[in-house]
Amino acid sequence: MSDIELAGVPRATARLQMHAGFTFAQAAALVPYHAALGISHLYLSPITCARPGSTHGYDVTDCTRINPELGGEEGFYTLCRTARGAGLGIVLDIVPNHMAASVTHNGWWRDVLAKGQDSRYAHHFDIDWESRDPVLAGKVLVPILGERYWETLTSGALSIERDADDRAVLRYGDQTLPLAETPATSPDSAEAWHALLERQHYRLAWWRTAAAELNWRRFFEISELVGLRQEREDVFEDTHALVFRLYREGWIDGVRVDHVDGLADPAGYCRQLRARLDALRPGRPGEQARMHPWVVIEKILGEDEPLPADWQTDGTTGYDFMNDVAAVLHDARGETALDALWHEVGGDMRDYPAHVKAGRDRILDRHLMTEFGGACARLYSRVRATPALRDITLAALRHALHALLLQIPVYRTYYVADEGRTSRGTDDALLDAAAERARATLAGDERVALDLIVTSLRDDAPIGTPAGDLRTRLQQIMPALAAKGGEDTAFYRYGRLLSRNEVGSDPGVLAIAPEHFHARLLARPRHAMLATATHDHKRGEDARMRLAVLSELAEAWSDAVRDWEARLAPVVTASPKGPDGVDRMMLYQTLLGAWPADPRVLEREDAQRDLIARVLAWQTKSIREAKRHGSWTDPDPQYEAACEAFVAALAAGGADSVLERIGQFAHRIGPAAALNSLSQTLLQLTAPGVPDRYQGNEAWDFSLVDPDNRRAPDYERLRAQCECTAGWAHWLRHWRDGRIKQQLIRAVLQFRREQETLFTAGTCQPLVATGAMSSSVLAFTRQCGALEAITVVTRHAARHVEPDLPRVPTQCWGDTALRARDGGAWVDVLTGRAIAVHAGHLRIKDVLHQLPVALLVRG
Repeated sequence: MSDIELAGVPRATARLQMHAGFTFAQAAALVPYHAALGISHLYLSPITCARPGSTHGYDVTDCTRINPELGGEEGFYTLCRTARGAGLGIVLDIVPNHMAASVTHNGWWRDVLAKGQDSRYAHHFDIDWESRDPVLAGKVLVPILGERYWETLTSGALSIERDADDRAVLRYGDQTLPLAETPATSPDSAEAWHALLERQHYRLAWWRTAAAELNWRRFFEISELVGLRQEREDVFEDTHALVFRLYREGWIDGVRVDHVDGLADPAGYCRQLRARLDALRPGRPGEQARMHPWVVIEKILGEDEPLPADWQTDGTTGYDFMNDVAAVLHDARGETALDALWHEVGGDMRDYPAHVKAGRDRILDRHLMTEFGGACARLYSRVRATPALRDITLAALRHALHALLLQIPVYRTYYVADEGRTSRGTDDALLDAAAERARATLAGDERVALDLIVTSLRDDAPIGTPAGDLRTRLQQIMPALAAKGGEDTAFYRYGRLLSRNEVGSDPGVLAIAPEHFHARLLARPRHAMLATATHDHKRGEDARMRLAVLSELAEAWSDAVRDWEARLAPVVTASPKGPDGVDRMMLYQTLLGAWPADPRVLEREDAQRDLIARVLAWQTKSIREAKRHGSWTDPDPQYEAACEAFVAALAAGGADSVLERIGQFAHRIGPAAALNSLSQTLLQLTAPGVPDRYQGNEAWDFSLVDPDNRRAPDYERLRAQCECTAGWAHWLRHWRDGRIKQQLIRAVLQFRREQETLFTAGTCQPLVATGAMSSSVLAFTRQCGALEAITVVTRHAARHVEPDLPRVPTQCWGDTALRARDGGAWVDVLTGRAIAVHAGHLRIKDVLHQLPVALLVRG
């Protein structure tokens, strides 16, 4: 690897969620803290203009300007200068797939609604201007009405006003829409209003029509976000102009690309982005001209799905690592007992794949109707235009496509014409297997239709041709279906162990073996991001590690749940409306995972109220995402009210309440949970790749799904704790305050700063333990030249951990050891202790004498 490539690789990133409540100025004030922690780059959520008040920035309204709510361009430059002064760089999260479909705040979108196909931006957005619905031909559906169209026209909700430029506009609530043609006077009847609206370049519609009639691509099923056509050169340049300028001028060092699978051609986009950044690099200021532009992409990889090397990215944003590191710290031996408990209380005997199938069925039938219908219409057009295919019916195509989409095991396929480079090998095997499974469910004429669909997916015609556009439409259904059917539906229906219901994970796979974990470490691109928490995670990294303990203590967990169920039986019987067993099982786990490490925190009434409020917000989201008892668009108020009352019933009984018993169980498994967390942390910090710390979770992170996981951290407390010099014995003894995790991060990142080449260019090889407790040790070595480091962590130790310390007593390790070369003592980077080699072995009782993890170095 060249010096340029190594020079541009971040050592470690810190993700910051930028919004009006956390601005560039506040980020700049935290630069000294992040520098002291050992971070090399601040990794910012989207900074371009977004909907006013946006807490995440993905609802972009103007990708050419930096959001003034964050501090604007000067505020951003000040942050960059402050970061540079402390030796830190900047990485930006960019959003190429979509923008906010906001007529009020998105000037491009407003221009399209005002001018239709004559707008300069008419083809920036992924709009089907040739809709087969005559009512929509040449128009854009705008589904913003709170009630049905005719009721809106008769209710007086519409009016004509003059805007600041004295132009006539259509007023609806707090929104104004442009008018291509205005009457001499305001319409005085519903019929007159309708006639006026028919002359516009858009069609107003009831919001409920979006799922079935929308004629533009959206982000998943979110009808407030409109897709962009990055396959067009003008769109690519317009949407990336700011990013390229900031990179060329030296303000940023790399990008994280959001939702690359939504694009027409992810591979082509990534290569184009790489080429543009590489071309700009030599013109950057000073030493920055030598720095490799770091590009990582948000990409969910399926089991054993490789990230194509010819995409020319540095890797993914780390969901794959987040899955692997969690899975290797779960215990497969708990699977039988966990299954039995889930079936007993949840009452659902289906496995996870069955839930995914049911979830995808629901999403295709109710939520992605317009996308599915549009793809079928394109297929049918091909049939009608080809005499040899005339006997294939639309019904057969619909059944065949539905059956095939249920069987695609990854986010999408990637056939596309691009200088002869395609992912044919991967796609061919995947499509063959999926088609074979689908074929078994279809009738004879539907199998013929299936053959046509598979052929269409394998067609490498260029985008912009009928065949290329058909393939693209088929492919773009896949990621929305995978995400909404899996992580946003099945994850909330299948609750065997919620620590495995995480983005990038398969909840049906409880655990992986160390050899599998090591193989994935070696296969992953060496400069990919390594995540253990993100702004999209379902629960915080330490909540997952606490729940992972249940896989080790499955019988004790089962006994506890049965006790809670018995105590709550009168409440359940008295309220047949809810919650059912599935939701109760998920609630118990959520409370257990969210419980603070230090139970004394909940002695404050405000802390108790905060915990319950967070759990209630999670519960509402869980119920609606599951879509078993209502949904976001059609909630079931009675069921939700019953579930809320159940949470209140958990606290009834004071000191002997079920809620208190859940807290006691959390306290009981706390040391084992903290041990898991420390192991996860050290693995992330020393594995091949770039570790990313998510805003403030250097302390314990028991957050729930968004928006809970996007709450502002207590940085004042974190800064104070980072400066603590009490030492490892003190931090271990007081582990509940989180300082031990923070100090582990600080110590390892400091070592990475001192030995950067070891981690950016060093090799990685697994080490296998021997002895009585060998299965409780996970280790690997990093080596570069004469310098060598060994990562050693504890796993599956819940039955051995000390009563109130996250550590296994020394005597428990017995003869457990790691093979190591003779030739001098090793030194633990964390404690400074020298560890001798005995007859070619490092004894674990020596290595883990003080802490449950160790980073040994020799060279």
